[in-house]
Amino acid sequence: MTVLSFLMLGLVALGGTVVVLTSDPRRQAVTLSVYGVLLGVLFLILAAPDVALSQVAVGSAVVPLMVLLTIRSVRSTKDKKQ
Repeated sequence: MTVLSFLMLGLVALGGTVVVLTSDPRRQAVTLSVYGVLLGVLFLILAAPDVALSQVAVGSAVVPLMVLLTIRSVRSTKDKKQ
C-alpha cells in the first residue's frame, strides 16, 4: 500500500472515532456525513470506484438525512406529549 492509502486509513480511523465520541445527535449526523466522504475517498484510492460512488451517495447523504429526520420526529413527538 502507498503512503496515501495509509494516510487515508488513518483519517478514516480518526473520523470513526470522532463519530463515536460525538454526543450531540445533530453534530453526530454531520460527522457521519464527513466520515462517509472519507470512506468514499479511501475506496477510490483502493481502486474501487463503484463502491466509492455508492458510499458517497449513501454514507454522506442518505444516512445523515435519515438520522436528522429521526431526531426531528422524536423531538416533535416529545413536544406534543408535553
